[in-house]
Amino acid sequence: MTHAYGKRSGVRYVTGGLKVYYVPWRPFLMQNTLPTLFMTFPIIRTILIRERISVVHGHQAFSTLCHEALMHARTMGYKVVFTDHSLYGFADVGSIHMNKVLQFTLADIDQAICVSHTSKENTVLRSGISPDKVFMVPNAVDTAMFTPSSNRLSCDEIIIVVISRLVYRKGADLLV
Repeated sequence: MTHAYGKRSGVRYVTGGLKVYYVPWRPFLMQNTLPTLFMTFPIIRTILIRERISVVHGHQAFSTLCHEALMHARTMGYKVVFTDHSLYGFADVGSIHMNKVLQFTLADIDQAICVSHTSKENTVLRSGISPDKVFMVPNAVDTAMFTPSSNRLSCDEIIIVVISRLVYRKGADLLV
């Protein structure tokens, strides 16, 4: 389940039998939608019941749709898991606000996943959830699909690869 992108709204079937629900909320800033709290409940409830969902798994600390889905799922008695990929601070206004949101929405989740030990420590400190509920699962690379080229580069040539969403806060512009 995600928010609408451009003309994508409704249900879309993709490779491998995966079904994607594009809920009719449009993003307004950095792929986020305005928080609605209770307006998303009817559509989230319908999807959870129709698809016979067992576990609700949300990603992205700044996703309002993620936090709303986790809260509604918990209210309905579903198991809830949250994955955090980010490191955020504790001093600036945005971080303080986000940490309060995390404390509220993750207060009684079943499990959390982080991509590194540092990320786990950061998430535990920011959200107040028990470290026993947080597991570290590193990002993975399928080495059968991604192997070094047999053609070696000259010593005068440098190639830099960035694996990230190209959003401002990730700092790809600083690399250039």
